[in-house]
Amino acid sequence: MIRAIAVISLVLLLILVLYVPAVHPPERFLDQMRSEHQVAVEFWGAEPAYRMLDRAIRLQSDAAEASPLPAPRDIPKIHGTNQAVASEMSSVNQRLFNNAYFRSVDALLMLASYRLSCLLEWLPWLIPLMLAASIDGFLLRVVRSKEFLLHDPEMFAVWCSLLIITGWATVVAFVLPIQLHPAMLAASPIAMTVLLGRAIMHFHRRA
Repeated sequence: MIRAIAVISLVLLLILVLYVPAVHPPERFLDQMRSEHQVAVEFWGAEPAYRMLDRAIRLQSDAAEASPLPAPRDIPKIHGTNQAVASEMSSVNQRLFNNAYFRSVDALLMLASYRLSCLLEWLPWLIPLMLAASIDGFLLRVVRSKEFLLHDPEMFAVWCSLLIITGWATVVAFVLPIQLHPAMLAASPIAMTVLLGRAIMHFHRRA
């Protein structure tokens, strides 16, 4: 059940991520990022908001550097009989990647990087909560064992499935050009920590 939920969620996520840039121009994602940045300035203050923006730009730059496709300025000059072939390959590369769809993909990744950067700003407050939920689930599991109560594998599968669905829903929300308040970005990790604690409580070992 858990594997099926994970596979179905991953397939739906890939379909949605490939579909969204096809129906929204790159300006839509950039305008959304500007709007959320203004809200972040009001919510966090100017210094943390610009720190998150700078982190997002660095994340996007690192992703661009890791791309296997060379930038046009990095392509070496070729002379002789191979120049015509190189020019044609460069033209094909430009037609394939320098179009509205791939520009929308780049803008989508920029928006997702910015939201991820905003989520990272919550980590100092979320890490203690994650530890508390995990410890609580472990202690409840120990108590159930001392009381000779059997751990329920069905409930473990249910909580794990809900955890996976919540995680994929968070990723989907990161790529959609809809308004996300900074406080909403913390809601998903909080829900996931609660689900993780419930899953640990019902974790069972196979004999």
